[in-house]
Amino acid sequence: MRVAVVVPTYNWPGALEAVLEAYAAQDDRDFELIVADDGSTPDTRAVVEAFAKRAPFPVRHVWHEDLGFRLAATRNRGVAATGADYVIFTDGDCIPPPDFVATHRKLAERGAFLAGNRMLLSESFTREVLAAKIPVHRWSRWQWMKAWMQRRINRWVPLIRLPDGGFRKLARQRWQGVKTCNISLWRDDIVRVNGFDESFSGWGLEDSDFVVRLYRAGVRHKSARFAAPVFHLWHRESDRGRLAENRRRFDEMVKSGRVRAVQGLDRY
Repeated sequence: MRVAVVVPTYNWPGALEAVLEAYAAQDDRDFELIVADDGSTPDTRAVVEAFAKRAPFPVRHVWHEDLGFRLAATRNRGVAATGADYVIFTDGDCIPPPDFVATHRKLAERGAFLAGNRMLLSESFTREVLAAKIPVHRWSRWQWMKAWMQRRINRWVPLIRLPDGGFRKLARQRWQGVKTCNISLWRDDIVRVNGFDESFSGWGLEDSDFVVRLYRAGVRHKSARFAAPVFHLWHRESDRGRLAENRRRFDEMVKSGRVRAVQGLDRY
């Protein structure tokens, strides 16, 4: 099974560098990594190009012009840039533990997408991690527990590891709470629903739209919680100015029964 990891990013090269270092430290390095860039300035390209020279796997940088928040288009371009069988989506501010890729590969199952969870780092801890280049992706459970007791992270429970089992399929059509900062699925299922819908502009609900359409295509939710968390760096909230319009688009999609994105992957 050929695996690709798609990492969207926008003008935060320090965070991206920390994320890339964590991917270089993966137990499973048999994958390609695609940095899907939403129009960052050249310093991000410099980080990617420097990393690509020493990475133990192929690295690609896919860039488009900065025309505002276009995460759906960014992810679609990332998918279009790979012919891998299986795609893992994270974000440029989400640091994976060393077993992240291996766990997604192990839990992958036809007819299902995997959705994991995240631990949130505090603002001050995020600044410290990036400034001192602290390799938190290699931290032990005890180090994370200590960080939780110091209120540096919001919770430690995602660090618990549970094996595969039927409990992972108990909410097979639940879309609420699914975050595309930690999701994986077969590429042909992405193609079946025409990827992410780029008619969603700005922050909000483009991931929920994607998941609901996957359900309609017969793809079910398999939980990767207690198996494959990510460590989410703190940042200010994105502008919510387009949320009402995106909510209208989402409600229209739900009523329509539509499976394929209006403006999606087939554009590439």
